[in-house]
Amino acid sequence: MQIPDKIAGLRDKLKKKYAIVAKYMNPEEKTERLAELRDMTLDEGFWQNQEKAQAINREISAIEFEAERWKKVQQHVDDIDLYEMMFEEDNDVTGEFSELLEKLSGCLEDIENEKLLSGENDSRDAILEIRPGAGGTESMDWASMLYRMYTRWLDDKGYEYKVLNYLPGEIAGLKEAVLEIKGNFAFGYLNSESGVHRLVRISPFDSNARRHTSFASIFVYPIFDDAPEIEINSVDLRIDTFRASGAGGQHVNKTDSAIRLTHIPTNIVVSCQNERSQHKNKEFAMKMLHSRLYQKQQEEEKAKRNELDKSKMDNAWGSQIRSYVFQPYTMVKDTRSSYETGNIQAVMDGNLNPFINAFLAWKYQQENEENG
Repeated sequence: MQIPDKIAGLRDKLKKKYAIVAKYMNPEEKTERLAELRDMTLDEGFWQNQEKAQAINREISAIEFEAERWKKVQQHVDDIDLYEMMFEEDNDVTGEFSELLEKLSGCLEDIENEKLLSGENDSRDAILEIRPGAGGTESMDWASMLYRMYTRWLDDKGYEYKVLNYLPGEIAGLKEAVLEIKGNFAFGYLNSESGVHRLVRISPFDSNARRHTSFASIFVYPIFDDAPEIEINSVDLRIDTFRASGAGGQHVNKTDSAIRLTHIPTNIVVSCQNERSQHKNKEFAMKMLHSRLYQKQQEEEKAKRNELDKSKMDNAWGSQIRSYVFQPYTMVKDTRSSYETGNIQAVMDGNLNPFINAFLAWKYQQENEENG
């Protein structure tokens, strides 16, 4: 049986892409580098320099992740060769072959995208914060819809995450949600989501069924476990305790153990309610604050207009990075990359990859143009 022309064309395209990706992935060189790094960890004085040791361990984890994924890619390529032989034996395996090609395409696309993630902090874990903007219950409901969208994307991506803070709204939705996300390039991917997200729909809270516009802001920043110590004076901190509430079931605290820290000079606010112990919540909140301050310091030293400032735009008209329109038509459009889709339900179910990929390509083009 002959392979259908359309499928054969996709196979040839993917094999060419595989050859190109293999050259810059250079698995043999990375295998040698991994062995070299593992030898370093055996030195007696390895942990004497904590910052260097943590950097080496991060590099080991990154290479191990790449090696495991490349092993999966090679397995897909081997399976494709096997299915081609099955076609030659007159077996109709068109469906299975197409599915296999889609898996290979997805793996190669992830690798290509991560080539664009060359920022200093792109490979780090991340904190994602969701806050409603102007609009009361409408915006709080919209914020909870975004919470569902992002957690579904995280599940599909295979990232590990936990809820650090979740404050429900009085009637519906949420006032704030904070997630800690662990995984390769968590910050690099999610950084594309920082900004204001705008919703247009017929309000379920309006008895006259009028169309409403709502806003919610997303803020993403990297976690710096290995950053140099930043002095935080106690006089610069306001510490509030409150009773945890919201998502979490039996894990939600029943005592006033949740912590909110306000850094008065910068007006940076962080909260944590995930742990039962007030001490542990304060410890993690300090870690979050440390990461925020270190990020701010780094970006100021580079004399750039940093992402922190960009994400603190007015949570309202004129500052949105993406619009989600439910009525009178359905469309999601990113104002930066101009990528759009009419399948709004798929997006709300967590299909964010096309938007993230389009943003990375747009950002890469912008940076190249700026650099001449």
